[in-house]
Amino acid sequence: MDRDVVRELYDREMRRGARADGPGVRVERAGAVVRQTGGRDDWNGVLWSDLDDATADAAIAEQIRHFGCADRAFEWKLYAHDRPGDLGERLRAAGFVPEPEETLMVAHVAELDTAVEPPQGVRLLPVTDAAGVERVVDVHERAFGDDGAALRHRLLAQLAEDPDTVVAVVAMDGDRPVSAARMELPPGAPFAGLWGGGTVPEWRGRGVYRALVAFRARIAADRGCRYLQVDASGMSRPILRRLGFVPLTTTTPYVYRA
Repeated sequence: MDRDVVRELYDREMRRGARADGPGVRVERAGAVVRQTGGRDDWNGVLWSDLDDATADAAIAEQIRHFGCADRAFEWKLYAHDRPGDLGERLRAAGFVPEPEETLMVAHVAELDTAVEPPQGVRLLPVTDAAGVERVVDVHERAFGDDGAALRHRLLAQLAEDPDTVVAVVAMDGDRPVSAARMELPPGAPFAGLWGGGTVPEWRGRGVYRALVAFRARIAADRGCRYLQVDASGMSRPILRRLGFVPLTTTTPYVYRA
């Protein structure tokens, strides 16, 4: 994989040319910034920018005004190769708080090993209704320790209004959900995004995460996607490397709450 070429494709298709990621949200191109605006439970934030020393501070202030008028907390998704080089420092000076850095990792779908089975006794259950969404939320809250209300809102809306753009799956140990994940499939995009892969602590290290990646990769291949993309945490990076994903850059969420 030519990482520079794929990163440029990712910037062009998934950031500069971003599609709205759910019902009721809109992507706007406001000067040198591409942003998404939605409701309180939607993802609100800046996806891409083309700034320099002379324009960065004014652009930051304009986004604070825009989302402030809508009474929305929002995220500026900063990538390591974004410019100017001190954009992160400028965001912090404006009141943004950085969250942990993640690694943008990508794999050719056709090169992934999708013949991975879940551990013995675990079955993978596709999510198609509200009961399945509740299982995903249950895993999310136990795995990550935060509130799953926004995830519930997002999945229910997507399944009801645009089901072809999302795939969600839960790993079940008997009647108990132990891991869950989803895949976003923006129409016409060359990348499908793997999100939310979380496993409850007592089931980590047993191969469940690998099985969920393979499950989604099979569907991505059937849908004609060329690449899978993950914003990987330190916990998932080694697993994804072994599966064939390569790092393109790092990304840091900068969050602004008025």
